[in-house]
This record gives sequence, structure tokens and C-alpha cells, in this order.
Amino acid sequence: MPTSSFEALLATNTDGKFAASIQPVAKEALPPGEILVRVRYSSLNYKDGLAVTGRPGVIRKFPMIPGIDFAGIVEESTSTEFRPGDSVVLTGAGAGESAWGGYAEFARWDAEHLVNLPAGISLEQSMAIGTAGFTAMQCVIALEKHSAQRIAKEAGREILVTGAGGGVGGIAIAILAKLGYKVAASTGRAELSDYLRSLGASEIVPRESLTAASPKGLERERWGGAVDSVGGPTLASILPGMANNASVASCGLAGGTAFSATVLPFILRGVNLLGINSVRVTREERSEVWSRLARDLPLDRLDAMTEVAPLDRVFELAEKILAGKIRGRVVLSV
Repeated sequence: MPTSSFEALLATNTDGKFAASIQPVAKEALPPGEILVRVRYSSLNYKDGLAVTGRPGVIRKFPMIPGIDFAGIVEESTSTEFRPGDSVVLTGAGAGESAWGGYAEFARWDAEHLVNLPAGISLEQSMAIGTAGFTAMQCVIALEKHSAQRIAKEAGREILVTGAGGGVGGIAIAILAKLGYKVAASTGRAELSDYLRSLGASEIVPRESLTAASPKGLERERWGGAVDSVGGPTLASILPGMANNASVASCGLAGGTAFSATVLPFILRGVNLLGINSVRVTREERSEVWSRLARDLPLDRLDAMTEVAPLDRVFELAEKILAGKIRGRVVLSV
């Protein structure tokens, strides 16, 4: 490493007082690991918004460099799997939570957590994907493994995507539309209708229609599958309208962590509730997800939903993502 220190966003908690600022960090402070990466880009996710603003539940220990994703160039390597000059990407794996993450000029990690950047995807685009896009692709794969094609495509039923204005929702819409599914996008922001249709949504569903509890245990069979990044009452409200043997991939909690629902959709229609964990993922699964993203995500639609900003704007942008005012994806230039 050419210098003795590097710039990083460092979060601290001293006597219960949280603070976060961009400051020099000594290179000796980097944790041990096989691969030293010069970080080029990171991204802004809901978790990052919580971490940067000092909300509880994300950072497990201090001091911490937040940023649950990063992409960059291998600077040094003691692993036979990566060489200096390789382009690599990391999502999840505890970054920014229990291990130093991507809001820094350098990161050091073991090879098992890194993935070679797929051909055709730039470093910037890989962070437009980030954990949000990785999670969206996990959801699509999970739905496919539970007969989404037969239930949705063959029956002409829609796949519902909640939280459609966010990163997970937008990327899920783009992938599903490219794969030939009819996609209904749920949002609380009517002004995003044209944007969501440009990503591939065929119908816009007002969020308020999905937050009221159903008076019945079952409604008419409408949805052939669902990607839910909201949770809470929204998740509870979509279950009664799921088709027979359809599945809901649950991956978010912006609407709350608790929900109350009847068991009728599960025992009378065989509805599947699929939990999606983007942090604890095997190496083989990571490779599969990135391979599918390279194949099935239309990059022109990804570019259209992406804003690039310098790292020093993360404090302002963190408040916006927590308030639900971010459209699509934000890439942070490190």
C-alpha cells in the first residue's frame, strides 16, 4: 500500500454517544485477511442508512466502517484464487455490521467472501446492483424453484413486487419482465408510475390497497408469486390473494418486522413463504446469483435507475433512504 493511511467513514460509540465522520485511518488498523482491495465504489442500502445515522440493529461492534457492499481492484493477495489487478465484488457477509465494510478506500477480506466481477458488468454497475440487486435475484431464483413459471406464466398471473420504488423492487421488476413474467408493481408514490413501467411493470398497485387486513382468510386468486421487500402489514395483506401453490419471497422489513396473518393461505392453498437471507450465503450460491444477474438483468434499465454520488453525501442520502425518498439505486464513489 503506497500510503500509511486511507480515508474512511468511521463510526464510533463512546459512552453511548454515536458519531460518524470521514477521516484518515491507519493502514495497520485494517483487519487480517487474504485479499487487500482498493475500493472504487460502494452503495447505499436501507441497512447502510440505519448504520450511518446511528440507528440500532446493524452495527454489532465499534469502531466500524459501514458499507455492506463494495467493488474494487485487488491490490495484494495471498490467495491463489485472486491476483493483483482482478476486479472483485463483495455483498453482505457481515460487512459494515461485524466486519469493516465498503465506505473506505481500502478493505481487507478473505477470498471466500469475494466474487470475481462477471464479464459485461462494470465496477460501477456492480454496486448499482449491490445487495439490493443480489437480493432481488435471490428472490427470483427462489420463486423459480417453487414453480413460479408454471403458476405465473402458464396461468397468466402476475408476479407482485412490493416496495417497487426501492432498489430491490426496481431490479426485481427489470429481471422478471425480461424473463417474460407479467409484473405488478406496488408503490406508495404515484409519481413513480411511469418510471416503474419503464422498468417493465405492466400494472401499478397503490400501496394503500395492500396494507389493510383482509376481512376474509382468503381472497380471489390473483398473484402467481410475489417479491416482498416491505414486510409488516403489507406481507400479511398479500397472502390471502396468492394463487394455489404460489410463493412469496420475503426479503425486507421497511414496513415493520411483525405481521399478523391467518394460516388459511398456507393450509388451503399451499402458499409458500420463502425467507431470503442475503448475508449468510455460500460461495456456490454467490457465484450462481452473480452469473444469473449477468445473464438476466437488463443493464440499460439498471443504468436508468441509478444515481452516482460521492461518499461525503452519504449522511444526507442515508436520511432520504430511511424516509422512503430514494428512487432506485445510489452508487457511492469511494
